[in-house]
Amino acid sequence: MFKRDNVWLGVLLGLVLPGIAAFFVEVLKKNVRILEKDDLLYIGCAAINLILVRILFRQYKENTAKGVVASTFICAFIFFYYKMHQ
Repeated sequence: MFKRDNVWLGVLLGLVLPGIAAFFVEVLKKNVRILEKDDLLYIGCAAINLILVRILFRQYKENTAKGVVASTFICAFIFFYYKMHQ
């Protein structure tokens, strides 16, 4: 019924996990003055996807890993658009 090695599952995982991390980044930025420069923190959110891709490739879930990589590129384009129009 539900295929566990699915590109759309990878896209969902690749958007949700960094989204949660980005939420925590926003909370930290408001509470810790040193962390006002948020570029490095957002890149750290993308690094979560790299760890996830490595885990998925080790479990032979190539299609899901491809979805995570695709969502990482989507997030990167959003980040660069945000930085260019800031």
